[in-house]
Amino acid sequence: MKRFHVHVHVDDLAESVAFYSKLFAAEPARIEGDYAKWMLEDPRINFAISTRGAKAGVDHLGFQTDDATELAELKERAEAAEMALFDEGATSCCYAQSEKHWVTDPQGIAWEHFHTLANIPVFSEKAAEPSQASACCAPTPRGKPIGISVTAAKPSSSCC
Repeated sequence: MKRFHVHVHVDDLAESVAFYSKLFAAEPARIEGDYAKWMLEDPRINFAISTRGAKAGVDHLGFQTDDATELAELKERAEAAEMALFDEGATSCCYAQSEKHWVTDPQGIAWEHFHTLANIPVFSEKAAEPSQASACCAPTPRGKPIGISVTAAKPSSSCC
């Protein structure tokens, strides 16, 4: 079963953890010095916040899958949406090893589809400046979509 994913950049992690813990009536499933994540069941959502990114607000949306078959299904859907797909493959980001790909919608909102394979003790196993990196390496749109044109997407230059 898939789980909806939202990643929000916040200015003050402690203040945001306190707010979302009260809002969700649950403590984070994982908390680090720059990151917190709730794995909620009702609604079924992976809600993450971090102090990484350029400005406060929604960094990206997505779907977390329970297995590789679901991830392949989401990849087919993303390809059918006629938007450029960035297949990141096996990667480490957000304190996890995962298999993932990205697609950017016509408005420029990044969508991450991923299957988490394991937890890791660091945000990323690749070096990146926290002030420059997006929350989790969402691709940045190039150009503007016109009609049913394909939006080209590329990974952030400081991607984890």
